[in-house]
Amino acid sequence: MLRTASRKTAAAVTAGAAALGLALAAAGPAAAVQPRTAPAADTVRSDTVRSDPNGRHTAVEIHRFLTGFYGQHGPSPWAREHQVSDYLKDRAAHTPDHDLLLCAQNTPRKITVGKVTTAQSAGVGWATVTTYWDGGGTGSFTAYVGLDSRPIELQDVDCGW
Repeated sequence: MLRTASRKTAAAVTAGAAALGLALAAAGPAAAVQPRTAPAADTVRSDTVRSDPNGRHTAVEIHRFLTGFYGQHGPSPWAREHQVSDYLKDRAAHTPDHDLLLCAQNTPRKITVGKVTTAQSAGVGWATVTTYWDGGGTGSFTAYVGLDSRPIELQDVDCGW
């Protein structure tokens, strides 16, 4: 009986292997031959955006957004309308003497965005935005972006006033 069971098992294994071979052949030669390996280290760019597994905005995405949003001299009228939260638009409407999005009264000569920090538990990312003014003066404020905002938008600013 043991000998009969062994023959039946061997026949089943052989049939299974043949079926697997046919399936791999049908999938094409690359599926049957090519092993799956990670790309070589020198082919992965360090600035490549890798999406968050939870679909949230990453620090790289937020930095890219803030840099584009602020540009060199401040947000465009389109960006102010389409890339700012309703909450922040309302706050800005109540500060007519200042441009709340720039924390200033005038247009800066240049703007830079610092390193972005994200707080997953708070659902927010932020960076220090530095403004450069004629005469050599600088100013800075913190800009906040929601990690889950769709589309990405400026949620709030802290001018430190």
